Parts: sequence; structure tokens; C-alpha cells
Amino acid sequence: MSDHDKPDLMKSKHVKFFRRTLAVLPGHMVSLDTMKMTIAFFSISGLDILGRLDELNDDKEEIIEWIYSLQVLPDEGGKNMNKCGFRASNMIGCSYEPEKTRSDQCIYDGSHIAMTYTALASLIILGDDLSRVNKPAIIQGVRSLQMSDGSFSSTMDGSETDMRFIYCAACVCYMLNDWSAIEIDKAVEYIKHSQGYEGGLGQGAGQESHGGSTFCGIASLVLMKKLDQAFTIKDLNRLKRWCILRQQTGFHSRPNKPEDTCYSFWVGATLKLLGMFEMTNYEFNRSFVLETQDEVIGGFSKWPDNTPDPLHSYMGLGGLSFLKDPEFHLNEVDPTINITLRAMDHLHQLQKQWTVAS
Repeated sequence: MSDHDKPDLMKSKHVKFFRRTLAVLPGHMVSLDTMKMTIAFFSISGLDILGRLDELNDDKEEIIEWIYSLQVLPDEGGKNMNKCGFRASNMIGCSYEPEKTRSDQCIYDGSHIAMTYTALASLIILGDDLSRVNKPAIIQGVRSLQMSDGSFSSTMDGSETDMRFIYCAACVCYMLNDWSAIEIDKAVEYIKHSQGYEGGLGQGAGQESHGGSTFCGIASLVLMKKLDQAFTIKDLNRLKRWCILRQQTGFHSRPNKPEDTCYSFWVGATLKLLGMFEMTNYEFNRSFVLETQDEVIGGFSKWPDNTPDPLHSYMGLGGLSFLKDPEFHLNEVDPTINITLRAMDHLHQLQKQWTVAS
């Protein structure tokens, strides 16, 4: 393909797409309102990758206040500490009235670990200092979700337990600079035993290797500084080979599946963490992802000629950021906690301030 034939990145349309999804979801996405915190993260961080976070200047304080309004705080007796963190949206949980006790109003109210992760990430991206985050309560909330096998549940009221939530727990601990919420050795063993015979990681032991769970496991180990402890050189070589083989034109999740925009990030970020991304075909990756753009309303879909959505729009841009294409002018994403390097610098500055203050 000549340079003249290369599709362009329609940045202005993607900016408008993220602005719309941050404000109101279209009718066919109404079910996503139950995970609005994550949708907000995709939109906020998507604008950051595009270098257009200034689009939110007039709304930034309102967004920050909305995020904090979804923080599940301890009650007077601290009886709900194991449920503290962040909720998914305003339609989940309840607003507390001073004259009523927590048990009178919403006994099932609690946080979700993925929403806690994306809430903290969004606050960091927006430049907040996290001063209103109840760190001890969140750490206790995360701690209460670890299972005996080392995995994590998403909520205290029962849910799946798998690799995704180990990753969320690791990100929360990294961002708050407090690893006391995780029994790291147990988590490492869970990840280690999730490696399949072909080299990738499943959601748990004996499950099919998958690009998403592979990213979650490897990124968690890197955050915990345990990658070399978990896997031998032979294991890592099998893992690297499995990841490299996920590229067809774009990337797919596992053998015999079609390419999918979001795996440009999931597999691409894993290869970045393994020091292997340079062995991928940049042009194939770029071409596939750009083919999934919607030329009318902006955003990216999982496949060409499909309806765009917030997840694939964000992950598509994240994958493109790894290419460091000078024509795109994208802010690169850090492949561990999945925020831009710019936002990561802000987090590190906060952590230095916390260290000095303590």
C-alpha cells in the first residue's frame, strides 16, 4: 500500500464520538449505563490519547464531582469497609440521607473492583490529586475480594472470579501505592497456573488461552514485579510465540477467531511488556484498525463496517498509540495500567508527594 492509499485517522470525528458517549449513550447502548464509570474512562482517556483533553475544560470539575459522588464510603461503625470503593453509575446504589442509617437505606450497596480501577484512573487523567479518595477504605475493599486461590471477585455480593479482577486489584494497589490489599504470592500462583499448553493465559487454570486474560495476567505480574518469578525462560518464550501468532492483519484473541480492533491493545500491550512489540507488522496493524473507523459518526468498531462502541474506540486508539506514528500525533498509552504516559507522570508526581508527606 502506498502512502497515498493509507487511510487517515479521523481525529475530529473521534473527539466528537467521545464527547457524545461521555454525555449521553445512544438508545442501542442503554444497557451500558450500568457500567457508566468504565464508559466515562474510555471517553476521558480516549480524548487524552488524541491530545484533546482540553475539550473537557469547561466540564472537568463537574466530571470529577460526579466520580466522587459514586465513592462508597465507610459508615459510622465501619461495618461496610469490605464494600468500599467506587460504584458503576448513579443507577446503582443510593444517595444517603443524614437522618437515616446506611442499613435503613441500601444494604446491598457496594463497590465494583473494575469501577474502582477506572474511577481512580479517570481522576488521575483529569489531574485530580486524589485527596478525597478514602485510601484505607478502598484498600480494605480490595483486600476483601481476594479468593483463597489467589483470584479476585468483582464485588462482595458474588460474581465471577478470574484474571480480569486480579488486574484491577493490581492497578488499584499500584495507583494508591499500597500493596497490602493483595496476597501477592497467591495471585502469582494463580496467574502461573493459568498458562495453557500453547503458551497463552486463560481466565484460570485449565481454561482456553485468550488475548485479554493474557494481558491481564502479564500486566499484573509486571506491576507486582513478579514476571520472572512466575515464569521460566521457556515459559516466557512460549508466551511470546503465542502472542506474536495472534497477528493476522490486525490481532485476534485466540486461534480460529477473526481480527478484532481491541486486541490491537490487549495483545499489543502484552508484547510491549514482553519487549516484543517491534517484531509485529506495524502496517498491517495500522491498516486493520483504521478500517474499523466509522466515517460518519466517528469511533471504532470491532470489525470493519460495524457499529462503533466506546470500548473498541478507546482500545483501537490505544493500540495505534504504540505505533508512535508521527502522522497521528497520539499520546502513547502506558501498557501496564492503561493510561497515557502523560497521565502516568502525574500519578508519579502524586506518589512522590505522598512519600514526602509521610
